Amino acid sequence: MGTPFTWRSVLGGLSAFCAIAQAQTPSPSPTSSTAPQFTMPPEANIAPAVIPNIKDPQAVDAQTVCPGYTASNVQQTASGFTASLILLGNACNVYGTDIDTLSLTVQYQRADRLHVAIVPTHISAENATHYIIPPGYLAEPEVGESNTVSDLEFSWTNYPSFGFEVTRISTKDVLFSTKGTKIVFENQFIEFKSGLPKNYNLYGLGESVHGFRLGNNYTKTYYAADAGATVDINIYGAHPFFLETRYFTEGPDGNLALVTSDETTPNSNYTSLSHGVFSRNAHGQDILMQEDSITYRAIGGSIDLYFFPGPSQPEVTKSYLTTVGLPAMQQYWTFGFHQCRWGYTSWAELEDVVNNHTHFDIPLETIWTDIDWMLRYRDFENNPVGFDDESSEGFIQRLHDGGRHYVPIIDSAIYIPNPSNADDAYPVFERGNEAGSFLTNPDGSLYVGAVWPGYTVFPDWLSEGTEQWWTDEMVRYHQITGYDGAWIDMSEISSFCVGSCGSNNLTLQPVHVPFALPGEPANPVLIYPEGFSKTNATEAASASAARASWSSTYPTISVTSSSYLRTTPTQDIRNGALAVAAISPNATHADGTLEYDIHNLWGHGILKATYNSLSTIFPGTRPFILGRSTFAGSGSYAAHWGGDNWSNWPSMIFSIPQALSMSLFGIPMFGVDTCGFADNTDMELCNRWMQLSAFFPFYRNHNILGAISQEAYRWSSVIDASKSAMAIRYQLLPYIYTLFHHAHTKGETVMRALAWEFPHDPSLASADRQFMLGPSILVIPVLEQGATSVNGVLPGLIEGEEVWYDWYNNTVVPVPTQANSTIPAPLGHIPVYVRGGSVLPLQQAGLTTRDARNSPWDILVALDKDGSADGNLYLDDGFSVTPNTTLYAEFKAQNRKLDTFIQHGGWVEENSLRNVTIWGVEQTKTIKFNGHPVPLKDVYFDGNKHTLVVSGFKISAWAGKSWSLEW
Repeated sequence: MGTPFTWRSVLGGLSAFCAIAQAQTPSPSPTSSTAPQFTMPPEANIAPAVIPNIKDPQAVDAQTVCPGYTASNVQQTASGFTASLILLGNACNVYGTDIDTLSLTVQYQRADRLHVAIVPTHISAENATHYIIPPGYLAEPEVGESNTVSDLEFSWTNYPSFGFEVTRISTKDVLFSTKGTKIVFENQFIEFKSGLPKNYNLYGLGESVHGFRLGNNYTKTYYAADAGATVDINIYGAHPFFLETRYFTEGPDGNLALVTSDETTPNSNYTSLSHGVFSRNAHGQDILMQEDSITYRAIGGSIDLYFFPGPSQPEVTKSYLTTVGLPAMQQYWTFGFHQCRWGYTSWAELEDVVNNHTHFDIPLETIWTDIDWMLRYRDFENNPVGFDDESSEGFIQRLHDGGRHYVPIIDSAIYIPNPSNADDAYPVFERGNEAGSFLTNPDGSLYVGAVWPGYTVFPDWLSEGTEQWWTDEMVRYHQITGYDGAWIDMSEISSFCVGSCGSNNLTLQPVHVPFALPGEPANPVLIYPEGFSKTNATEAASASAARASWSSTYPTISVTSSSYLRTTPTQDIRNGALAVAAISPNATHADGTLEYDIHNLWGHGILKATYNSLSTIFPGTRPFILGRSTFAGSGSYAAHWGGDNWSNWPSMIFSIPQALSMSLFGIPMFGVDTCGFADNTDMELCNRWMQLSAFFPFYRNHNILGAISQEAYRWSSVIDASKSAMAIRYQLLPYIYTLFHHAHTKGETVMRALAWEFPHDPSLASADRQFMLGPSILVIPVLEQGATSVNGVLPGLIEGEEVWYDWYNNTVVPVPTQANSTIPAPLGHIPVYVRGGSVLPLQQAGLTTRDARNSPWDILVALDKDGSADGNLYLDDGFSVTPNTTLYAEFKAQNRKLDTFIQHGGWVEENSLRNVTIWGVEQTKTIKFNGHPVPLKDVYFDGNKHTLVVSGFKISAWAGKSWSLEW
């Protein structure tokens, strides 16, 4: 077949695109009126379009031409066995060079985890980094005792070639099987596949903007990309983990029979079983979901699979997160409301935003800055115009005095100065370069891409001195501007040109990126959400006229590409070349590893480094980091947001499945840019979105340069809507904080899909337009323009299994005649329900979390159909990695009595107990607190609403070891 094609040979030549820049002449900068600035041409970020292998009708099907392997030399081990896999017949070399001998290792690592690894037996210098993730880069799963008993069984066959199968012993259900298919293992191509049941329910495989339940005609591409929050393509992170749920009925013989979602009937109970599969491969890859199978196709790495038997979603999630790393515990203040935008111009403007929130009584916890704070978009240097060093100290001190916080953006690329201009010096670069902290080209020269400041270099997290250099820079900047957390952006890692485009062009620095920034004359922001004209006729007409004027004044630049480049190796990644909007795969790390092999891990590396930096700045305090690019286990270090979404209704809709997926991946601290990032929002969209995001763990409003301002106080109706939803959020802060404690210590989820909380109802398998916040709060948002009601389901209500209470009127929701109910939801109202059986400790709403934490306590008891309820509460100082004092309380209501059991870990709670509210009380007797009658003046009972309120307590809520209330 000739010499195999390699990505390395093609992508190694992409730096030739830097010659384009040399051929251009400097042009005036759209952002400067005083001096000409070289603008990189659009062609600098264009590479040959590559047709995806899976869409190429001429692509060779490796399953039909490759021989597969045969197993031999089986050796038992303490936790499983090993074997050799020998290529069966002649090599196919279809997309690289076949590896003729592989090693199979099967380990029953724990009762809830089976590990299956297939790697080359002999790893040569040519392919070493293709198969091994560098030690210490990701969490290494701990192996349990050798006498592990698992519900999973691994079996294998050599007919017609080697294949394996993972079965659930208790039900004999086959969970994963490569039998009857070929395992293909080449130096730049790996393929294996497993069958799946009809109409399977598969979740996860992120990061994607997609419906929560993945369809059976969908390809998930893994190659971290600065692609915006775009539907159905690879975006910022890589999480090759999935949860599958299957529904069963019990047959006459007592055995379970699998049923598919199209075979189920309404109002029937089914048994559901879930399992999980994690592929610990960080290389670029596609995962194909087809009608009856799932196929893995990677351009490197190894077959490194972990199977989790469940049998329920909570157990699968716990097993997975125990493997990759439990979520970080967040500081209490991070659960407040955050405000940001790209376009704030000064400390003074930030202070105005803070003051306006106070003026309109809108809670605000943290003010953020996008890249505006930087001098020429360079990390760790304040812009002296507007963001001068001296003024920062007073501004931040006033924030802190008011119980508020400040978080700046920190970009992932570092400006490289013009060597011919002494005034262009940048000490941050010089110190990093001296420490050997940056990626290089294969010839050892610095790899120079382009990001916001112009030509840039990129930290190398495999270089020994890089993390210390990064920490030193963050410490040095904190001494100037006392920020409270870090926002890591552009960490895929993003570059605006193909290859090392700046290597021979540094004398042009500083250069302008190869496109107009939002709000510049050639790129005005004039797009509004669909339906905008219905409720904003005057503004819509004005915008339309402006757009027409812009079209005639500023012609668009179109770049046409040649026909698709057909390649013999695997799929494209991003339906284009690997190096578009990212550093090139031939960028080289200090140990010789190419970016090709570790690209999906770069964002994880900067999060780890930033975590260590903030731990140095704030010893003993939980670092707060918001990161864009993530991998399996990144939730142990950072929060995540949905990236560059759009100011439109679909982006708001997709935020829910995005958040639910991140819950599966162990990143519960998730939210999206509320009201939308790109383009202009409008009043109605922002009204609905501010209310929806109030129930996401991370809650931030953020939008783009040049768009209209979208702080909540810009519209009177958004003020009212925001305050209404925020009041609920701030009351629920103790509940949310407790959920995060459980996530951090036990791997539980915070935002939850209905299918997880109600696993016996197959009709909820695809439900992703409403969600649970923990086990007790149900949120049914309005997601359509112009709607005044919303169709929602209150699970178990129609069957009489569940009781639901309306948060606003404190009453039981009547049983509907059909599962889907039409719920009134005028503008400014978001339906919120409390699940019967819940006990919720609440505090009072405030403008900051500090205010809320210093307020009296309420206990809300929502009784279930049996008159019972339970709940719990975790408290500590809200910031320590290892708190010196804690408190854990459990609540149990039954037989007309609420008991509270308090485990004091030294925490002293000085706030008083204000009242106890009980929903679902049919009648009352003498009300007793700790066995003593409560005065009638402190008792209120509404027989129509079945609501009992007891007040007049003169004790600290958690002073004793326990207390009880009888009614």
